[in-house]
Amino acid sequence: MDKILLIGNPNIGKSAIFSRLTGAKVIISNYPGTTVEFTQGQMKIGNERPMVIDVPGTYSLEPTSKAEEVAVNMLKEGDVVINVVDATNLERNLHLTLQLLEKDVPVIVALNMWDETKHKGINIDVKKLEEYLGVPVVPTCGLTSEGITELIARLPEAKTPKLKFSSDDQRWEMLGKIIGEVQKLSHHHHTFWERLEDLSIKPWTGLPIAAAVIYCTFWIIRLIGENLIGYVFEPLFEKLWLPLMVKLSAILGEGTFLHHIIIGNLIEGKIDFGQSFGLLTTGFFVPIAMVLPYLLSFYLILGLLEDFGYLPRLAVLMDNIMHHFGLHGYAIIPMMLCAGCKVPGILATRILEGRREKFIASVLMAIAIPCMAQTAMIVGLVGQRGGQYVGIIFLTLFILLVVKGLILNKVLKGTSPEILIEMPPYRLPQITAVFKKLWMRIFSFLREALPLVFLGILFINVLHILKIIDFLAYIFGPMLMKLWGLPKEAISALVVGFLRKDVAVGMLGPLNLTTKQLVIGSTVLAIYFPCIATFVVLIRELGIKDMVKAAILMLTVALLVGSMLNLFL
Repeated sequence: MDKILLIGNPNIGKSAIFSRLTGAKVIISNYPGTTVEFTQGQMKIGNERPMVIDVPGTYSLEPTSKAEEVAVNMLKEGDVVINVVDATNLERNLHLTLQLLEKDVPVIVALNMWDETKHKGINIDVKKLEEYLGVPVVPTCGLTSEGITELIARLPEAKTPKLKFSSDDQRWEMLGKIIGEVQKLSHHHHTFWERLEDLSIKPWTGLPIAAAVIYCTFWIIRLIGENLIGYVFEPLFEKLWLPLMVKLSAILGEGTFLHHIIIGNLIEGKIDFGQSFGLLTTGFFVPIAMVLPYLLSFYLILGLLEDFGYLPRLAVLMDNIMHHFGLHGYAIIPMMLCAGCKVPGILATRILEGRREKFIASVLMAIAIPCMAQTAMIVGLVGQRGGQYVGIIFLTLFILLVVKGLILNKVLKGTSPEILIEMPPYRLPQITAVFKKLWMRIFSFLREALPLVFLGILFINVLHILKIIDFLAYIFGPMLMKLWGLPKEAISALVVGFLRKDVAVGMLGPLNLTTKQLVIGSTVLAIYFPCIATFVVLIRELGIKDMVKAAILMLTVALLVGSMLNLFL
Protein backbone atom coordinates (compact mmCIF):
# COMPACT_ATOMS: atom_id res chain seq x y z
CA MET A 1 0.00 0.00 0.00
CA ASP A 2 2.08 2.93 -1.33
CA LYS A 3 -0.58 5.52 -2.29
CA ILE A 4 -3.84 6.24 -0.47
CA LEU A 5 -6.20 8.63 -2.27
CA LEU A 6 -8.75 10.81 -0.49
CA ILE A 7 -11.56 11.30 -3.01
CA GLY A 8 -14.89 13.06 -2.56
CA ASN A 9 -17.08 16.03 -3.43
CA PRO A 10 -15.76 19.55 -2.70
CA ASN A 11 -16.40 21.07 0.75
CA ILE A 12 -17.11 17.86 2.64
CA GLY A 13 -14.19 17.91 5.09
CA LYS A 14 -11.55 16.03 3.08
CA SER A 15 -8.86 18.45 4.27
CA ALA A 16 -9.79 17.79 7.91
CA ILE A 17 -9.52 14.01 7.37
CA PHE A 18 -6.21 14.54 5.55
CA SER A 19 -4.93 16.64 8.44
CA ARG A 20 -5.82 13.86 10.91
CA LEU A 21 -4.15 11.14 8.84
CA THR A 22 -0.88 12.93 8.03
CA GLY A 23 1.76 14.70 10.07
CA ALA A 24 2.94 18.29 9.83
CA LYS A 25 5.16 17.71 6.78
CA VAL A 26 3.02 18.04 3.67
CA ILE A 27 3.80 18.92 0.06
CA ILE A 28 1.69 21.07 -2.26
CA SER A 29 2.24 20.11 -5.90
CA ASN A 30 0.83 20.86 -9.32
CA TYR A 31 -0.43 17.90 -11.33
CA PRO A 32 1.95 17.53 -14.34
CA GLY A 33 0.92 19.70 -17.27
CA THR A 34 -1.66 21.67 -15.27
CA THR A 35 -1.95 24.41 -12.65
CA VAL A 36 -4.28 22.22 -10.54
CA GLU A 37 -2.86 21.79 -7.04
CA PHE A 38 -3.06 18.76 -4.75
CA THR A 39 -1.65 18.06 -1.30
CA GLN A 40 0.23 14.97 -0.18
CA GLY A 41 1.76 13.75 3.06
CA GLN A 42 2.75 10.54 4.78
CA MET A 43 0.92 8.53 7.45
CA LYS A 44 2.03 5.61 9.60
CA ILE A 45 0.34 2.18 9.44
CA GLY A 46 2.39 -0.29 11.49
CA ASN A 47 5.83 -0.29 9.89
CA GLU A 48 4.57 1.18 6.62
CA ARG A 49 4.68 4.88 5.60
CA PRO A 50 2.23 5.17 2.69
CA MET A 51 1.68 8.48 0.90
CA VAL A 52 -1.75 10.07 1.40
CA ILE A 53 -2.95 12.30 -1.45
CA ASP A 54 -5.79 14.81 -1.05
CA VAL A 55 -7.25 14.63 -4.55
CA PRO A 56 -9.01 17.77 -5.93
CA GLY A 57 -12.74 17.66 -5.11
CA THR A 58 -14.98 16.16 -7.79
CA TYR A 59 -18.70 15.44 -8.14
CA SER A 60 -18.30 12.81 -10.83
CA LEU A 61 -15.82 10.58 -12.64
CA GLU A 62 -17.16 12.09 -15.87
CA PRO A 63 -15.14 15.32 -15.62
CA THR A 64 -16.51 18.76 -16.49
CA SER A 65 -13.48 20.82 -15.38
CA LYS A 66 -9.68 20.58 -15.29
CA ALA A 67 -9.70 19.78 -11.55
CA GLU A 68 -12.12 16.89 -12.12
CA GLU A 69 -9.95 15.62 -15.01
CA VAL A 70 -6.98 15.56 -12.63
CA ALA A 71 -9.04 13.66 -10.04
CA VAL A 72 -9.94 10.99 -12.60
CA ASN A 73 -6.33 10.67 -13.79
CA MET A 74 -5.02 10.37 -10.22
CA LEU A 75 -7.47 7.53 -9.56
CA LYS A 76 -5.36 5.34 -11.87
CA GLU A 77 -2.32 5.84 -9.60
CA GLY A 78 -3.83 4.89 -6.22
CA ASP A 79 -3.57 1.60 -4.32
CA VAL A 80 -6.50 2.37 -1.98
CA VAL A 81 -9.28 4.99 -2.13
CA ILE A 82 -10.76 6.56 0.99
CA ASN A 83 -14.04 7.90 -0.36
CA VAL A 84 -15.00 10.80 1.93
CA VAL A 85 -18.79 11.19 1.98
CA ASP A 86 -20.88 13.95 3.54
CA ALA A 87 -23.23 12.02 5.85
CA THR A 88 -25.70 14.93 5.78
CA ASN A 89 -26.04 14.77 1.97
CA LEU A 90 -25.93 11.06 1.12
CA GLU A 91 -27.79 11.19 -2.19
CA ARG A 92 -25.39 13.59 -3.94
CA ASN A 93 -22.25 12.06 -2.43
CA LEU A 94 -23.06 8.38 -2.97
CA HIS A 95 -23.40 8.95 -6.73
CA LEU A 96 -19.61 9.39 -6.85
CA THR A 97 -19.24 6.37 -4.53
CA LEU A 98 -21.14 4.11 -6.94
CA GLN A 99 -18.91 5.30 -9.78
CA LEU A 100 -15.79 4.50 -7.70
CA LEU A 101 -17.13 1.02 -6.92
CA GLU A 102 -17.14 0.26 -10.65
CA LYS A 103 -13.37 0.88 -10.83
CA ASP A 104 -10.59 -1.64 -10.25
CA VAL A 105 -9.35 -0.13 -6.99
CA PRO A 106 -10.04 -1.04 -3.32
CA VAL A 107 -12.43 1.42 -1.63
CA ILE A 108 -13.31 2.27 1.98
CA VAL A 109 -15.97 4.90 2.76
CA ALA A 110 -15.46 7.58 5.44
CA LEU A 111 -18.94 8.76 6.40
CA ASN A 112 -17.80 12.25 7.41
CA MET A 113 -19.63 15.02 9.33
CA TRP A 114 -21.22 12.27 11.42
CA ASP A 115 -21.77 14.72 14.28
CA GLU A 116 -23.96 16.89 12.03
CA THR A 117 -26.42 14.04 11.35
CA LYS A 118 -27.58 14.16 14.99
CA HIS A 119 -28.27 17.89 14.77
CA LYS A 120 -30.19 17.52 11.51
CA GLY A 121 -32.33 14.54 12.52
CA ILE A 122 -30.64 12.18 10.03
CA ASN A 123 -30.43 8.51 11.08
CA ILE A 124 -28.20 6.24 8.96
CA ASP A 125 -27.97 2.45 9.30
CA VAL A 126 -24.23 2.04 8.74
CA LYS A 127 -24.25 -1.78 8.70
CA LYS A 128 -26.99 -1.89 6.08
CA LEU A 129 -25.11 0.72 3.98
CA GLU A 130 -22.01 -1.51 4.15
CA GLU A 131 -24.06 -4.45 2.86
CA TYR A 132 -25.40 -2.47 -0.09
CA LEU A 133 -22.02 -1.01 -1.09
CA GLY A 134 -19.94 -4.10 -0.38
CA VAL A 135 -17.11 -2.06 1.18
CA PRO A 136 -16.29 -0.92 4.75
CA VAL A 137 -18.13 2.21 5.92
CA VAL A 138 -16.73 4.14 8.90
CA PRO A 139 -18.54 7.13 10.50
CA THR A 140 -16.00 9.96 11.02
CA CYS A 141 -15.71 13.58 12.07
CA GLY A 142 -12.51 15.18 10.80
CA LEU A 143 -12.76 18.14 13.15
CA THR A 144 -12.96 16.07 16.36
CA SER A 145 -11.06 13.00 15.01
CA GLU A 146 -14.04 10.76 15.82
CA GLY A 147 -13.71 7.49 13.87
CA ILE A 148 -10.21 8.23 12.51
CA THR A 149 -8.59 5.40 14.51
CA GLU A 150 -11.21 2.95 13.23
CA LEU A 151 -10.76 4.24 9.67
CA ILE A 152 -7.01 3.55 9.83
CA ALA A 153 -7.55 0.13 11.42
CA ARG A 154 -10.02 -0.91 8.69
CA LEU A 155 -7.92 0.28 5.72
CA PRO A 156 -6.73 -3.29 5.01
CA GLU A 157 -10.42 -4.28 4.65
CA ALA A 158 -10.88 -1.97 1.62
CA LYS A 159 -12.57 -3.95 -1.18
CA THR A 160 -13.05 -3.87 -4.94
CA PRO A 161 -16.68 -4.94 -5.54
CA LYS A 162 -16.55 -3.98 -9.26
CA LEU A 163 -20.22 -3.11 -9.51
CA LYS A 164 -21.58 -2.61 -13.01
CA PHE A 165 -24.32 -0.19 -14.10
CA SER A 166 -25.32 -0.13 -17.77
CA SER A 167 -26.47 3.50 -17.53
CA ASP A 168 -26.45 6.57 -15.27
CA ASP A 169 -30.21 6.18 -14.84
CA GLN A 170 -29.66 2.71 -13.41
CA ARG A 171 -27.08 4.15 -11.03
CA TRP A 172 -29.53 6.81 -9.77
CA GLU A 173 -32.24 4.15 -9.42
CA MET A 174 -29.93 2.06 -7.24
CA LEU A 175 -29.01 5.17 -5.28
CA GLY A 176 -32.67 5.92 -4.53
CA LYS A 177 -33.16 2.38 -3.27
CA ILE A 178 -30.13 2.62 -0.98
CA ILE A 179 -31.21 5.97 0.49
CA GLY A 180 -34.74 4.68 1.11
CA GLU A 181 -33.42 1.67 3.03
CA VAL A 182 -30.53 3.11 5.07
CA GLN A 183 -31.59 6.70 5.87
CA LYS A 184 -34.48 7.87 8.05
CA LEU A 185 -35.28 11.51 8.76
CA SER A 186 -36.82 12.88 11.95
CA HIS A 187 -37.97 16.38 12.91
CA HIS A 188 -35.44 18.67 14.55
CA HIS A 189 -35.43 22.32 15.58
CA HIS A 190 -33.13 24.67 13.69
CA THR A 191 -30.00 25.62 15.57
CA PHE A 192 -28.54 29.13 15.78
CA TRP A 193 -25.87 28.16 13.20
CA GLU A 194 -28.50 26.89 10.75
CA ARG A 195 -30.45 30.14 11.04
CA LEU A 196 -27.22 32.06 10.42
CA GLU A 197 -26.52 29.86 7.36
CA ASP A 198 -29.91 30.84 5.92
CA LEU A 199 -29.41 34.54 6.64
CA SER A 200 -25.94 34.64 5.08
CA ILE A 201 -27.01 33.14 1.74
CA LYS A 202 -30.16 35.22 1.08
CA PRO A 203 -29.31 38.41 -0.88
CA TRP A 204 -31.16 40.93 1.34
CA THR A 205 -29.44 39.75 4.50
CA GLY A 206 -26.39 38.02 2.98
CA LEU A 207 -24.94 41.08 1.22
CA PRO A 208 -24.87 43.28 4.38
CA ILE A 209 -23.34 40.34 6.27
CA ALA A 210 -20.75 39.93 3.49
CA ALA A 211 -19.88 43.65 3.61
CA ALA A 212 -19.46 43.45 7.39
CA VAL A 213 -17.32 40.29 7.15
CA ILE A 214 -15.04 41.79 4.48
CA TYR A 215 -14.67 45.08 6.41
CA CYS A 216 -13.85 43.30 9.67
CA THR A 217 -11.50 40.92 7.84
CA PHE A 218 -9.35 43.70 6.46
CA TRP A 219 -9.47 45.69 9.70
CA ILE A 220 -8.14 42.66 11.61
CA ILE A 221 -5.58 41.86 8.90
CA ARG A 222 -4.20 45.39 9.00
CA LEU A 223 -4.18 45.44 12.80
CA ILE A 224 -2.26 42.15 13.06
CA GLY A 225 0.03 42.94 10.10
CA GLU A 226 1.04 46.40 11.30
CA ASN A 227 1.75 45.16 14.82
CA LEU A 228 3.83 42.25 13.51
CA ILE A 229 5.86 44.68 11.40
CA GLY A 230 6.28 47.29 14.13
CA TYR A 231 6.94 45.03 17.10
CA VAL A 232 8.48 41.87 15.61
CA PHE A 233 9.94 42.00 12.11
CA GLU A 234 11.39 45.54 11.91
CA PRO A 235 13.11 45.25 15.34
CA LEU A 236 14.56 41.88 14.34
CA PHE A 237 15.99 43.31 11.12
CA GLU A 238 17.31 46.42 12.84
CA LYS A 239 18.97 44.57 15.73
CA LEU A 240 20.14 41.33 14.07
CA TRP A 241 20.35 41.75 10.31
CA LEU A 242 21.40 45.41 9.97
CA PRO A 243 24.76 45.01 11.83
CA LEU A 244 25.70 42.13 9.53
CA MET A 245 24.83 44.18 6.44
CA VAL A 246 26.85 47.17 7.74
CA LYS A 247 29.92 44.94 8.09
CA LEU A 248 29.36 43.41 4.65
CA SER A 249 28.95 46.92 3.18
CA ALA A 250 32.33 47.95 4.60
CA ILE A 251 33.98 44.82 3.19
CA LEU A 252 32.51 45.25 -0.31
CA GLY A 253 33.14 49.00 -0.44
CA GLU A 254 30.56 51.60 -1.42
CA GLY A 255 30.31 52.23 -5.15
CA THR A 256 31.60 48.83 -6.30
CA PHE A 257 29.55 46.60 -8.58
CA LEU A 258 29.07 43.90 -5.91
CA HIS A 259 28.08 46.51 -3.30
CA HIS A 260 25.46 47.91 -5.66
CA ILE A 261 24.03 44.45 -6.33
CA ILE A 262 24.17 42.96 -2.82
CA ILE A 263 23.78 46.00 -0.51
CA GLY A 264 22.43 48.62 -2.92
CA ASN A 265 22.62 52.37 -2.42
CA LEU A 266 23.45 53.98 0.92
CA ILE A 267 20.84 56.59 1.86
CA GLU A 268 22.61 59.49 3.63
CA GLY A 269 25.49 57.13 4.33
CA LYS A 270 23.26 54.42 5.85
CA ILE A 271 21.54 51.24 4.74
CA ASP A 272 17.80 51.80 4.29
CA PHE A 273 15.95 48.50 3.99
CA GLY A 274 13.09 50.19 2.18
CA GLN A 275 15.14 52.14 -0.41
CA SER A 276 18.63 50.67 -0.79
CA PHE A 277 17.42 47.98 -3.22
CA GLY A 278 20.19 45.45 -2.67
CA LEU A 279 19.61 41.70 -2.82
CA LEU A 280 20.32 41.20 0.89
CA THR A 281 18.80 44.49 2.06
CA THR A 282 15.56 45.43 0.27
CA GLY A 283 15.40 42.06 -1.50
CA PHE A 284 15.28 40.23 1.82
CA PHE A 285 13.42 42.88 3.84
CA VAL A 286 10.47 43.36 1.46
CA PRO A 287 9.09 39.80 1.32
CA ILE A 288 10.01 38.93 4.93
CA ALA A 289 9.37 42.09 6.96
CA MET A 290 6.85 43.98 4.80
CA VAL A 291 4.79 41.38 2.92
CA LEU A 292 4.98 38.30 5.17
CA PRO A 293 3.30 39.92 8.23
CA TYR A 294 0.26 40.86 6.17
CA LEU A 295 0.20 37.40 4.59
CA LEU A 296 0.39 35.72 7.99
CA SER A 297 -2.61 37.67 9.20
CA PHE A 298 -4.45 37.33 5.88
CA TYR A 299 -4.00 33.57 5.59
CA LEU A 300 -4.94 33.13 9.24
CA ILE A 301 -8.27 34.92 8.76
CA LEU A 302 -8.83 33.23 5.39
CA GLY A 303 -8.27 29.80 6.97
CA LEU A 304 -10.76 30.57 9.73
CA LEU A 305 -13.39 31.71 7.19
CA GLU A 306 -12.74 28.61 5.05
CA ASP A 307 -13.09 26.13 7.91
CA PHE A 308 -16.06 27.99 9.37
CA GLY A 309 -17.81 27.41 6.01
CA TYR A 310 -18.39 31.04 4.98
CA LEU A 311 -16.37 31.35 1.76
CA PRO A 312 -18.67 29.20 -0.45
CA ARG A 313 -21.58 31.42 0.61
CA LEU A 314 -19.60 34.55 -0.24
CA ALA A 315 -18.80 33.04 -3.65
CA VAL A 316 -22.49 32.34 -4.35
CA LEU A 317 -23.51 35.85 -3.25
CA MET A 318 -20.90 37.40 -5.58
CA ASP A 319 -21.61 35.06 -8.51
CA ASN A 320 -24.18 37.27 -10.24
CA ILE A 321 -21.93 40.34 -10.01
CA MET A 322 -18.83 38.45 -11.17
CA HIS A 323 -20.64 37.08 -14.22
CA HIS A 324 -20.77 40.62 -15.63
CA PHE A 325 -16.95 40.56 -15.59
CA GLY A 326 -16.69 37.15 -17.28
CA LEU A 327 -15.95 35.37 -14.00
CA HIS A 328 -17.85 33.29 -11.48
CA GLY A 329 -18.25 33.91 -7.76
CA TYR A 330 -15.09 32.11 -6.66
CA ALA A 331 -13.02 34.87 -8.31
CA ILE A 332 -13.71 36.90 -5.17
CA ILE A 333 -11.18 34.69 -3.32
CA PRO A 334 -8.11 35.68 -5.42
CA MET A 335 -9.30 39.28 -5.31
CA MET A 336 -9.44 39.20 -1.52
CA LEU A 337 -5.96 37.66 -1.46
CA CYS A 338 -4.75 40.33 -3.88
CA ALA A 339 -5.82 43.04 -1.47
CA GLY A 340 -3.30 41.53 0.96
CA CYS A 341 -0.51 40.90 -1.56
CA LYS A 342 -0.76 40.49 -5.33
CA VAL A 343 1.61 37.51 -5.55
CA PRO A 344 -0.65 35.03 -3.69
CA GLY A 345 -3.67 36.68 -5.33
CA ILE A 346 -2.34 35.90 -8.83
CA LEU A 347 -1.31 32.39 -7.74
CA ALA A 348 -4.86 31.82 -6.46
CA THR A 349 -6.30 32.33 -9.97
CA ARG A 350 -5.48 28.62 -10.40
CA ILE A 351 -8.89 27.88 -8.89
CA LEU A 352 -10.50 29.49 -11.97
CA GLU A 353 -11.33 27.16 -14.82
CA GLY A 354 -9.99 28.58 -18.09
CA ARG A 355 -7.35 30.89 -19.55
CA ARG A 356 -10.00 33.54 -20.31
CA GLU A 357 -11.10 33.72 -16.65
CA LYS A 358 -7.49 33.75 -15.40
CA PHE A 359 -6.55 36.55 -17.82
CA ILE A 360 -9.53 38.73 -16.87
CA ALA A 361 -9.03 38.20 -13.12
CA SER A 362 -5.26 38.79 -13.31
CA VAL A 363 -5.59 42.02 -15.33
CA LEU A 364 -8.31 43.40 -13.05
CA MET A 365 -6.27 42.64 -9.94
CA ALA A 366 -3.04 44.04 -11.37
CA ILE A 367 -4.70 47.28 -12.49
CA ALA A 368 -7.33 48.12 -9.90
CA ILE A 369 -6.61 46.39 -6.57
CA PRO A 370 -3.65 47.82 -4.62
CA CYS A 371 -1.91 45.57 -2.10
CA MET A 372 -2.27 46.16 1.64
CA ALA A 373 1.14 47.85 1.98
CA GLN A 374 0.38 50.28 -0.85
CA THR A 375 -3.09 50.97 0.50
CA ALA A 376 -1.64 51.81 3.91
CA MET A 377 0.89 54.18 2.30
CA ILE A 378 -1.79 55.95 0.22
CA VAL A 379 -4.02 56.39 3.28
CA GLY A 380 -1.11 57.68 5.35
CA LEU A 381 0.34 60.08 2.77
CA VAL A 382 -2.70 61.36 0.86
CA GLY A 383 -4.91 61.23 3.96
CA GLN A 384 -2.90 64.14 5.39
CA ARG A 385 -4.41 66.35 2.69
CA GLY A 386 -7.96 65.20 3.50
CA GLY A 387 -9.99 62.01 3.47
CA GLN A 388 -11.88 63.10 0.34
CA TYR A 389 -8.70 62.80 -1.72
CA VAL A 390 -8.15 59.23 -0.56
CA GLY A 391 -11.76 58.64 -1.58
CA ILE A 392 -11.06 60.01 -5.09
CA ILE A 393 -8.20 57.53 -5.56
CA PHE A 394 -10.15 54.47 -4.47
CA LEU A 395 -13.33 55.56 -6.26
CA THR A 396 -11.26 55.88 -9.45
CA LEU A 397 -9.84 52.38 -8.94
CA PHE A 398 -13.32 50.95 -8.28
CA ILE A 399 -14.79 52.57 -11.41
CA LEU A 400 -11.80 51.25 -13.36
CA LEU A 401 -12.38 47.73 -12.00
CA VAL A 402 -16.03 47.78 -13.09
CA VAL A 403 -15.51 49.37 -16.52
CA LYS A 404 -12.49 47.23 -17.35
CA GLY A 405 -14.29 44.06 -16.29
CA LEU A 406 -17.33 44.85 -18.44
CA ILE A 407 -15.16 45.66 -21.47
CA LEU A 408 -12.98 42.54 -21.15
CA ASN A 409 -16.06 40.35 -20.81
CA LYS A 410 -17.47 41.80 -24.06
CA VAL A 411 -14.21 41.81 -26.04
CA LEU A 412 -12.73 38.44 -25.12
CA LYS A 413 -14.38 35.44 -26.77
CA GLY A 414 -16.04 32.86 -24.54
CA THR A 415 -18.59 32.76 -21.74
CA SER A 416 -18.31 32.87 -17.98
CA PRO A 417 -18.75 29.44 -16.35
CA GLU A 418 -21.49 28.53 -13.93
CA ILE A 419 -20.62 28.03 -10.28
CA LEU A 420 -21.25 24.53 -8.95
CA ILE A 421 -20.53 24.41 -5.25
CA GLU A 422 -21.66 22.52 -2.18
CA MET A 423 -22.74 24.52 0.88
CA PRO A 424 -20.97 23.12 3.95
CA PRO A 425 -22.59 23.65 7.36
CA TYR A 426 -21.21 26.31 9.68
CA ARG A 427 -18.94 24.84 12.31
CA LEU A 428 -16.21 26.10 14.63
CA PRO A 429 -12.78 25.77 12.98
CA GLN A 430 -10.20 23.31 14.30
CA ILE A 431 -7.25 25.49 15.32
CA THR A 432 -4.56 22.90 14.53
CA ALA A 433 -5.95 22.46 11.00
CA VAL A 434 -6.07 26.25 10.49
CA PHE A 435 -2.43 26.67 11.55
CA LYS A 436 -1.36 23.71 9.43
CA LYS A 437 -2.90 25.35 6.35
CA LEU A 438 -1.33 28.65 7.37
CA TRP A 439 2.13 27.04 7.44
CA MET A 440 1.57 25.32 4.08
CA ARG A 441 0.53 28.57 2.40
CA ILE A 442 3.31 30.67 3.91
CA PHE A 443 5.94 28.09 2.95
CA SER A 444 4.53 27.99 -0.60
CA PHE A 445 4.67 31.80 -0.82
CA LEU A 446 8.26 31.99 0.40
CA ARG A 447 9.32 29.24 -1.96
CA GLU A 448 7.75 30.93 -4.96
CA ALA A 449 8.01 34.66 -4.22
CA LEU A 450 11.40 35.07 -2.53
CA PRO A 451 13.48 33.97 -5.55
CA LEU A 452 11.33 36.17 -7.81
CA VAL A 453 11.98 39.27 -5.70
CA PHE A 454 15.71 38.55 -5.76
CA LEU A 455 15.69 38.12 -9.55
CA GLY A 456 13.64 41.29 -10.04
CA ILE A 457 15.92 43.44 -7.89
CA LEU A 458 19.00 41.99 -9.62
CA PHE A 459 17.48 42.84 -13.01
CA ILE A 460 16.58 46.41 -12.03
CA ASN A 461 19.98 47.00 -10.44
CA VAL A 462 21.74 45.92 -13.63
CA LEU A 463 19.54 48.34 -15.60
CA HIS A 464 20.51 51.09 -13.13
CA ILE A 465 24.22 50.35 -13.48
CA LEU A 466 23.96 50.39 -17.28
CA LYS A 467 22.09 53.76 -17.08
CA ILE A 468 19.18 52.28 -19.07
CA ILE A 469 16.59 53.50 -16.55
CA ASP A 470 18.04 57.04 -16.65
CA PHE A 471 17.82 56.92 -20.43
CA LEU A 472 14.15 55.83 -20.33
CA ALA A 473 13.34 58.61 -17.85
CA TYR A 474 15.07 61.14 -20.14
CA ILE A 475 13.08 59.95 -23.17
CA PHE A 476 9.63 59.59 -21.62
CA GLY A 477 9.84 62.16 -18.81
CA PRO A 478 8.71 65.24 -20.79
CA MET A 479 5.75 63.39 -22.32
CA LEU A 480 4.53 62.13 -18.95
CA MET A 481 4.96 65.55 -17.36
CA LYS A 482 2.72 67.02 -20.05
CA LEU A 483 0.07 64.27 -19.83
CA TRP A 484 -0.05 63.86 -16.05
CA GLY A 485 1.18 67.22 -14.85
CA LEU A 486 3.88 65.66 -12.66
CA PRO A 487 7.37 67.14 -12.19
CA LYS A 488 10.32 65.26 -13.69
CA GLU A 489 11.44 64.26 -10.16
CA ALA A 490 8.38 62.00 -9.94
CA ILE A 491 9.71 59.83 -12.79
CA SER A 492 12.10 58.10 -10.37
CA ALA A 493 9.14 57.10 -8.20
CA LEU A 494 7.45 55.51 -11.23
CA VAL A 495 10.62 53.53 -11.94
CA VAL A 496 10.90 52.39 -8.31
CA GLY A 497 7.23 51.39 -8.49
CA PHE A 498 8.30 48.44 -10.60
CA LEU A 499 10.12 47.18 -7.49
CA ARG A 500 7.97 48.39 -4.60
CA LYS A 501 4.68 50.21 -5.01
CA ASP A 502 4.42 51.38 -1.39
CA VAL A 503 7.99 52.76 -1.39
CA ALA A 504 7.27 54.51 -4.69
CA VAL A 505 4.20 56.21 -3.16
CA GLY A 506 6.35 57.23 -0.18
CA MET A 507 8.89 58.81 -2.56
CA LEU A 508 6.21 61.26 -3.70
CA GLY A 509 6.07 62.73 -0.19
CA PRO A 510 9.33 64.79 -0.20
CA LEU A 511 8.64 66.28 -3.67
CA ASN A 512 6.34 69.07 -2.38
CA LEU A 513 3.61 68.08 -4.81
CA THR A 514 0.28 69.81 -4.96
CA THR A 515 -2.71 67.78 -3.74
CA LYS A 516 -3.78 67.28 -7.36
CA GLN A 517 -0.33 65.97 -8.33
CA LEU A 518 -0.24 63.69 -5.28
CA VAL A 519 -3.63 62.17 -6.17
CA ILE A 520 -2.58 61.64 -9.81
CA GLY A 521 0.81 60.18 -8.85
CA SER A 522 -0.68 57.77 -6.28
CA THR A 523 -3.44 56.64 -8.69
CA VAL A 524 -1.06 56.08 -11.60
CA LEU A 525 1.33 54.13 -9.38
CA ALA A 526 -1.52 51.83 -8.39
CA ILE A 527 -2.45 51.21 -12.04
CA TYR A 528 0.48 51.38 -14.39
CA PHE A 529 2.37 48.17 -13.68
CA PRO A 530 2.62 45.49 -10.99
CA CYS A 531 5.69 45.14 -8.80
CA ILE A 532 8.47 42.88 -10.10
CA ALA A 533 7.42 39.85 -8.01
CA THR A 534 3.84 40.07 -9.33
CA PHE A 535 5.15 40.64 -12.86
CA VAL A 536 7.22 37.45 -12.81
CA VAL A 537 4.34 35.44 -11.31
CA LEU A 538 2.03 36.78 -14.04
CA ILE A 539 4.47 35.58 -16.70
CA ARG A 540 4.51 32.17 -15.07
CA GLU A 541 0.71 31.91 -14.76
CA LEU A 542 -0.38 33.57 -18.03
CA GLY A 543 2.58 32.89 -20.31
CA ILE A 544 4.66 35.44 -22.22
CA LYS A 545 2.03 36.12 -24.90
CA ASP A 546 -0.82 36.93 -22.51
CA MET A 547 1.52 38.85 -20.21
CA VAL A 548 2.52 41.13 -23.10
CA LYS A 549 -1.18 41.77 -23.78
CA ALA A 550 -1.77 42.49 -20.08
CA ALA A 551 1.23 44.86 -19.94
CA ILE A 552 -0.03 46.84 -22.96
CA LEU A 553 -3.45 47.11 -21.33
CA MET A 554 -1.97 48.33 -18.04
CA LEU A 555 0.21 51.01 -19.65
CA THR A 556 -2.65 52.19 -21.90
CA VAL A 557 -5.07 52.44 -18.98
CA ALA A 558 -2.48 54.29 -16.86
CA LEU A 559 -1.91 56.87 -19.62
CA LEU A 560 -5.65 57.42 -20.07
CA VAL A 561 -6.59 57.58 -16.36
CA GLY A 562 -3.65 59.82 -15.44
CA SER A 563 -4.47 62.19 -18.30
CA MET A 564 -8.19 62.31 -17.42
CA LEU A 565 -7.43 63.05 -13.76
CA ASN A 566 -5.05 65.83 -14.84
CA LEU A 567 -7.77 67.25 -17.08
CA PHE A 568 -10.73 67.11 -14.67
CA LEU A 569 -9.26 67.61 -11.18
